[in-house]
Amino acid sequence: MLPGSANPGAPAPATPRNLPQRGGEPNPSAAAIAAKFGKSFVRSEVIWGDTNVYIQASAVSEIIRWLHDDATQQYDYLSDVTAVEFRDAEQPLEVVWHLRSLPFRRFLRVKVSLDKRAPLAVDSVWPIYKSANWLERECFDMFGITFTGHPDLRRILMWESYREGYPLRKDFPLRGRFSRAEQLRQALSITTEGRYSMEELSVAQAFEDLPEDMRRRLAGGERTGE
Repeated sequence: MLPGSANPGAPAPATPRNLPQRGGEPNPSAAAIAAKFGKSFVRSEVIWGDTNVYIQASAVSEIIRWLHDDATQQYDYLSDVTAVEFRDAEQPLEVVWHLRSLPFRRFLRVKVSLDKRAPLAVDSVWPIYKSANWLERECFDMFGITFTGHPDLRRILMWESYREGYPLRKDFPLRGRFSRAEQLRQALSITTEGRYSMEELSVAQAFEDLPEDMRRRLAGGERTGE
């Protein structure tokens, strides 16, 4: 049995080679989801050796919680939350979760399709994975997807007062929605202090609590960690 592995029959890790674009051995979690959740399971596919599982948006919390908690699954690591919008205006927008089970050495990509004519909203997985905090904020900022239940859903890359829309949507113009003059006017009118939460401001204020010699060295331009 490999150290840290929940599967006593697992082979030693090796880089897969000569994988087909479609097809191949699926992650067993796909069949387990289909068997347990029935109508909430839409379909699964294997692309370049990775298993994609499509589920109903209404079942996101239930299924991902089960993948995290169940002893036969143990997806204990959320590596990414992102979205995909296709060029076809009629094709739904996809929200994507990248899950890893470190004990079983498995990777699973969970997907949900959202109709762009309806509100873009899906449950937050922050109650399950605290690492979803910034990942969901980035997805909200770039695509305009609302993650219901997120504790602090606000922009993370663009500033709070940004009004031009969502930069990774297909309908977003390359030069922005406003003229360069208007973009400059908005940037200059920003109150920079208003972009930070009280928790973030408290980090900056902690500078005053440092020893005097350290504050003097930092003020003089000394770089830490070198």
